[in-house]
Amino acid sequence: MVLLEFSMAPSTKGESMSPYVARILDIIDKSGLPYQLTPMGTIIEGEWDEVMAVVTACFEAMQTDCDRIGTHIKIDYRAGSGSRMKSKIDAVEKKLGRKLAT
Repeated sequence: MVLLEFSMAPSTKGESMSPYVARILDIIDKSGLPYQLTPMGTIIEGEWDEVMAVVTACFEAMQTDCDRIGTHIKIDYRAGSGSRMKSKIDAVEKKLGRKLAT
């Protein structure tokens, strides 16, 4: 199972990125994969081919009207089942004995 965190934004479209983030999040949401939006990117959980297909779809959607796109990707693979987004946070909270802001 893969946790993939990424951000993608055009570098030639001005200061506000929300229209482009919304475009990407629409693709991610419609993918059906578990995801978590953060202020600095999005985390997607799934098999390698699934998460990479979502990133590719996002890139292709941006490429239609963006001449330069910056993309940052971080990937964590671990054999086994899903729900790692939640289980990783649960494990840290259990060690601390309290809930954290997520």
